[in-house]
Amino acid sequence: MALTLRSPTSFISKALKPSHKPTTSDEPTSLISFVSLQKPSFTASSSCRLKAVQVRASSNDLSPVPAERLHPESKAVRTAHSGSTRVPVYVMLPLDTIFKGNDGKGAVNRARALNASMMALRSAGVEGIMADVWWGLVERDGPMKYDWEGYAELVRMAERNGLKMQMVMSFHQCGGNVGDSCSIPLPPWVLEEMSRDPDIVYTDRSGRRNPEYISLGCDELPVLRGRTPIQVYSDYMRSFRDRFSNYLGNVIVEIQVGMGPCGELRYPSYPESNGTWKFPGIGEFQCYDKYMKASLQASAIAAGHSEWGKGGPHDAGQYNQFPEDTGFFKREGTWNTEYGQFFLSWYSEKLLQHGDRILTAADSIFSSTGAKLSAKVAGIHWHYRTRSHAAELTAGYYNTRNQDGYIPIAKMLAKRGVVMNFTCMEMKDEQQPGHAGCAPELLVEQVKKAASSAGVELAGENALERYDEAAYAKVLETSRSETGMGLSAFTYLRMNKRLFEEANWRQFVSFVKAMGEGGRKSSLPRCDSSQSDLYVGFVNKVERKPEPEAAAAL
Repeated sequence: MALTLRSPTSFISKALKPSHKPTTSDEPTSLISFVSLQKPSFTASSSCRLKAVQVRASSNDLSPVPAERLHPESKAVRTAHSGSTRVPVYVMLPLDTIFKGNDGKGAVNRARALNASMMALRSAGVEGIMADVWWGLVERDGPMKYDWEGYAELVRMAERNGLKMQMVMSFHQCGGNVGDSCSIPLPPWVLEEMSRDPDIVYTDRSGRRNPEYISLGCDELPVLRGRTPIQVYSDYMRSFRDRFSNYLGNVIVEIQVGMGPCGELRYPSYPESNGTWKFPGIGEFQCYDKYMKASLQASAIAAGHSEWGKGGPHDAGQYNQFPEDTGFFKREGTWNTEYGQFFLSWYSEKLLQHGDRILTAADSIFSSTGAKLSAKVAGIHWHYRTRSHAAELTAGYYNTRNQDGYIPIAKMLAKRGVVMNFTCMEMKDEQQPGHAGCAPELLVEQVKKAASSAGVELAGENALERYDEAAYAKVLETSRSETGMGLSAFTYLRMNKRLFEEANWRQFVSFVKAMGEGGRKSSLPRCDSSQSDLYVGFVNKVERKPEPEAAAAL
């Protein structure tokens, strides 16, 4: 959410106003039965228990040939994880899986339905689930007053169902971005500090404040009631480690460390809230709070050009413009001048330093637990075919025709053995609007090479909700490890009622099986001779008797 802070009172009241009321019933009307899990009455062999369809790779899966070199070539090397062919699949839980119950404590939302859905996921061969651990819920009652009870219940539920967990340290707000279905602001006491000092949040050239995430400009300043943001994040992660020490490394196998809006290592350069930004706009630089401006001024003086430190580029345009509409991002624009290179280096380096600070803390906290660390990098694929890569630049990725912006990120993650989690794995270039200069396939290829070159594991996600064969086939293709640049894991976005609809579920089960075979194209047999207890869809010409329970979607 991007807005201007007019007064402390109006800001807090707006930020705390809920946009979504969680359902407390175990069987709300919004839940549906996705498939019957009952045993059919067979006229055929009793071993024929499961029906599915084959996921076929698209026959016209051809990437367009770029007109010119879009970025420098990075040399790929085989990483340690590439020897394994199996790609485990995780599934993201709904954003509101944990909520504040009537007793004021955290609780699992729609627990009965969630448990049934976990059973179905496990039967389908899913490795585990991913859950956001919201800062705004856990530390809502005051500094260092943590409420882990809802998450403790969730972890126990996952353990009972034999599922592993990826837990996201979500230090950002929920609401105002693609797919956000509920509103979870930052802790109220943090919002109060924002009202006292609006400069602790990201700010654009027009002065609009964005309360999604604390500005990295004050990472090492005691702006949160005597603690720095890095100290606050560290205390939070340390409390999590102590509370879940018995589960780390066995049930909780991965900690994804949030480092920006949407949990991604980036600036909030394309906020959708209130219509500020719309695809495929270039976005805007977020360096106008007083702490970022002071850092820029100091860097400019050190470079011998104090005039460069008066603010960001004056000719970088507005959120919804195209590169050629601006003096900075156009083909022969300011981005490629000495000043442009100085500014973009400073802007991207600040982001890398921010990531390194948080991951240094996370590594010291979780290093002996047996759980992996991961970090999420955004898949900003629009305007990728232009020379400046404007949308990536405003987000903090210094990636242009002449410079690879993902190798520095991969090297920073590799220092501490952190898995690089990248999005848009399901997208194809040919499916994107031509005017937007999109190239998700070329972008993923570049990131895979950067990760391989740095020797860091690469995991993936789909950027948008997809249930079709073409999307699954693209993920399967991307996940293959024959070249040494495969995926170590894939997390599917996201569990909801549509996933459990009959046709969608068949596609998903077949996809999970194929990923378990190393990304090879495959399908489930019409008759399951392995005596599986998973039923997906209807068996033709077979009558079935209903049973009382069916897994429900969230």
